[in-house]
Amino acid sequence: MENQHLNSGNSQVEYEYRRRRNAEEMRYQVISFAISIFLTLVAFGAVYAGFDKWFVIPVILLLAVVQVIFQLYYFMHMSHKGHEAPQLFMYGGMIIGFVTIVCFMTIVWW
Repeated sequence: MENQHLNSGNSQVEYEYRRRRNAEEMRYQVISFAISIFLTLVAFGAVYAGFDKWFVIPVILLLAVVQVIFQLYYFMHMSHKGHEAPQLFMYGGMIIGFVTIVCFMTIVWW
């Protein structure tokens, strides 16, 4: 799953390696997609069941966070090596955004 190149000099070996690696990557993406669809159905089911809004809203937000993680790590290939710099900037931006929202909420409510 890494971004390394196999240089064996044998094109058949390289082809089989790439083919196996791509098949494994596709399997991860299909599983991630199925889990995302399942989480979406769970969110719709929680709303449809008529649960209290104080239960449904946090559950939907939690499921959304899980889906974002699946999107980043499997569909956007953030689990591969060589993506440390984009991860640093994305997580740094998320932390700054979260702290900013918490600060403004604190200023407004107190």
